[in-house]
Amino acid sequence: MKQTITSATHVPRLERHGICTAVATRRFVPLHRSTFTLYPCSVVVVLASLAGCDPSGPSQGGEKATADLLTRADPSRGRTLIVEKGCVACHVVPGVRAPVSFVGPPLDGLRQQAYVAGRWPNNVETLVRWLQDPPAMNPETAMPNVGLTSEEAEHITAYLVTLP
Repeated sequence: MKQTITSATHVPRLERHGICTAVATRRFVPLHRSTFTLYPCSVVVVLASLAGCDPSGPSQGGEKATADLLTRADPSRGRTLIVEKGCVACHVVPGVRAPVSFVGPPLDGLRQQAYVAGRWPNNVETLVRWLQDPPAMNPETAMPNVGLTSEEAEHITAYLVTLP
């Protein structure tokens, strides 16, 4: 059995059950808005996958991990390292003046992203590992290993997690 939703009158009913809200927070936009086909088994799969989601949004490795990082790392040093290590050659970084480049993704809003590099849960530990050696985590990445120490990666991570 399938149910086709052809108008906005069905949306409030879905919102009452949390379906539209859950889908909207995952930035899902249907390609064709006039017809939406809802299969019961699809709803079960979606709801099961959302059951483990934190309603407050993507995790940053926990508030404690982020707070711990910010006590030992210096965000202003991280901002300096972003320029020194050449990150701005590929990324647009808020607060850093550099030529606009779109080789890598812009780094604003990193805290709101669910994944690091589109693959790993977004938390400070993963971000530090990724910054230290991206090809070790994903051999197919275009992001090079620029030779960051773990301390330097922590400084950069501290800067990135303080961005809006």
